[in-house]
Amino acid sequence: MGRFPATPVTDWVPMPPRHHSSEALLAALSADRGRSDRLTHTEHLPAREARYAPWPGGVRPEVIAAAQALGAELPWAHQAEAMELAKSGQTMVIATGTASGKSLGYLAPVLSDLLDGTEAPNGRGATALYLAPTKALAADQRRRAAELAPGRVRAALYDGDTPAEEREWVRQYASYVLTNPDMLHRGILPAHPRWASFLKALKYVVIDECHSYRGVFGSHVAQVLRRLRRLCARYGSSPTFLLASATTADPATTARRLTGLPAVAVTEDASPRGPLVFALWEPPLTENTGEHGAPVRRTATAEAGYLLTELVERGTRTVVFVRSRRAAELVALQAQDQLGSPLSTRVAAYRGGYLAEERRAIERDLHSGKLLGLASTSALELGVDVSGLDAVLMAGYPGTRASLWQQAGRAGREAQGALAVLIARDDPLDTYLVHHPEALFATPVEATVLDPDNPHVLAPHLCAAAAELPLTEGDLTLFGPSTAQLLPVLERRGLLRRRTDGSWYWTRRERAADAVDLRGSGGNPVQIVEGSTGRLLGTVDAAAAHTTVHSGAVHLHQGRTYLVQDLDLETSVAVVERAEPPYSTSARDLTSISVLATDSTVAWGEARLSFGSVEVTNQVVGYLRKRISTGEIMGESKLDLPPRTLRTRAVWWSVTEQQLFDAQIPFDQLPGAAHAAEHASIGLLPLFATCDRWDIGGVSVPLHPDTQLPTVFVYDGHSGGAGFAERGFQRAEQWLTATRGAIAACECRRGCPSCVQSPKCGNGNDPLDKDAAVRLLDALLAGAPGRAAEAPVSGGSGTGGAGSGAENSGGADLGGADVGDVGPGVTGSGGTGPGVAGPGVAGDE
Repeated sequence: MGRFPATPVTDWVPMPPRHHSSEALLAALSADRGRSDRLTHTEHLPAREARYAPWPGGVRPEVIAAAQALGAELPWAHQAEAMELAKSGQTMVIATGTASGKSLGYLAPVLSDLLDGTEAPNGRGATALYLAPTKALAADQRRRAAELAPGRVRAALYDGDTPAEEREWVRQYASYVLTNPDMLHRGILPAHPRWASFLKALKYVVIDECHSYRGVFGSHVAQVLRRLRRLCARYGSSPTFLLASATTADPATTARRLTGLPAVAVTEDASPRGPLVFALWEPPLTENTGEHGAPVRRTATAEAGYLLTELVERGTRTVVFVRSRRAAELVALQAQDQLGSPLSTRVAAYRGGYLAEERRAIERDLHSGKLLGLASTSALELGVDVSGLDAVLMAGYPGTRASLWQQAGRAGREAQGALAVLIARDDPLDTYLVHHPEALFATPVEATVLDPDNPHVLAPHLCAAAAELPLTEGDLTLFGPSTAQLLPVLERRGLLRRRTDGSWYWTRRERAADAVDLRGSGGNPVQIVEGSTGRLLGTVDAAAAHTTVHSGAVHLHQGRTYLVQDLDLETSVAVVERAEPPYSTSARDLTSISVLATDSTVAWGEARLSFGSVEVTNQVVGYLRKRISTGEIMGESKLDLPPRTLRTRAVWWSVTEQQLFDAQIPFDQLPGAAHAAEHASIGLLPLFATCDRWDIGGVSVPLHPDTQLPTVFVYDGHSGGAGFAERGFQRAEQWLTATRGAIAACECRRGCPSCVQSPKCGNGNDPLDKDAAVRLLDALLAGAPGRAAEAPVSGGSGTGGAGSGAENSGGADLGGADVGDVGPGVTGSGGTGPGVAGPGVAGDE
């Protein structure tokens, strides 16, 4: 919340001496064991002085007194500006840096009005709703509200962990309800008559960490908020929307797209900041070789484990951010093994999939200071107060610059000096960034991409809205311009029925809201059960189940290794047993792609760059067993899992036979050239679109039936599209130029994970031809509009052919799709029809 003191550290074990200088700490880390060559760049960000402002009128004296008791004598200037906008009823987004006190900016006016409401006859004359993207953040915000508000404000959590007996009390008596978009969508809006008194008095809706609502997830949340606004109007309220965001480009536009209301942004950060030392770090090459003899660097997770160990030994409170649940477990386990007793008890992992009581215990230990080191997925990135951290390690680029700065800002939250280290993974994007620091430090953060008008998103929300209250002509503007086109489509498919009064009604017995998957998980989570005891260990998203908990997969949970005995897709249960195999597992898959419609095509000389709708079919067909110590492939096993299909948006480029001849690429080199260019282009697209590589996938085909030419596709990993392929189409020349440069600059001879190999390639990184990929991209770029202007070529429809040789996605986001693409049902991610088994085809990229 800003200047509020951290919870005192409990004296669990003797504390080693702490380094107070971030520069000295970094120097010690890089000097130890001859690591100086791993430090590729150091950026020094200076401290910033605070600017204060008077408390605005309308903030209750009780709230001011509570804030002052916690150390906030006066608000910072941006906090005061946010408070004044909120009190005026203006939709407002406060988009300032990490630890800039955004919470106080919206809590002071919200709690003041809730206190006013306690003087009403029923004690609840005003209510407020708080939405967080994670349960942990909502729990943290309840603690903050309790610190600022007298007991008369009844703040309560309402999420999946709330016991049934408490939920009725929350509905009837709570004035400040903290929940998440999923619970609002599934639990509150469909049951709005039971929430009538709360909604009638709703004064504020707080949307925290709104930059996380991007892509398909953000588009779903935007439609949930429109449904909320509609029901509030039904009960006579018109709440003020208050949003908080990390620093993003054009936050007012993001707020407007999310809420559907004009918004004002508060962006000038007046909070103090301690000096930050930001280091870029590249792990060393190892003696091992990977697939096809390629040189292999030490993994970012292994390097992070070593650095975490040394930081904890120095008494440095550290969080390591990793990219996967498995990596969180591995980093924590490695540090625990190296530290030994008693310090090993002060390191833990934190990730999604843990049971509620496990998450709460870890959060308590982190707040109390019992934990010195924590390996976390992005679950801890968003706003959870972890005051007092000295260092942040990032095991791999988190996907966007906004997330990078959000994670780095977890350290130094008490204005002390802090250290942030980005540890490069062995992939094209990370390698590019640690050698091109200007791409991080001289480039603004990205805008948040979302499209509430995506018909794959909008269609099921119209059904859900009609089930809540019949839709009328007056609702068309609220839900967006595609609404008028979609309603007759939904009526023809028997999902909605129009009455003589002109209203549309939901026709089915089942709950319409249950057909909408906000987070694009592709269905019910798969439960991971220990077969010998029946104990529930955790869950995994349905979309990831085929690749992570298939029969024979190695599964890690809280430092323990399990083998999956059976995956039952019908019951969504994976049965595991404890084991200690000397290997890890990696799924192998096959992917084909067909063009459904071409929206735009641009001539690049003889080559063609296109954007449109595609259908991707993916099937996991087996898995590799890789020796843990060396990465050596020990064997391959077959799997019999059903294929999954996805209708989405893609950018693709094709070259001619003459161009291949001119580039000296014979046909036998073409598959490797296209495959290598595809890998690298997927790795570099996140520099130009608000995504990470898990949001996108790709396919390369030496001769694609739909184009009749060698073609490389890059597609969005979500039903209906995610806006990323379209961004790639718009910035194709810069994107593909950077791709060519990254391949050519790599020092390896034949291709490696730093340039053209992918650790999750469905084809086992075969074939790949690094040198031919550079020549292929040279031939393509020679005709780019920036080098040789060409006129656009009109688009047309594809014939539905198929391709192969894919790098697949498992990500989350949005884009445009024709109304006719909306499937015959409203199941699956984004409401597409049967046959769409998930948000993306799980796998490589």
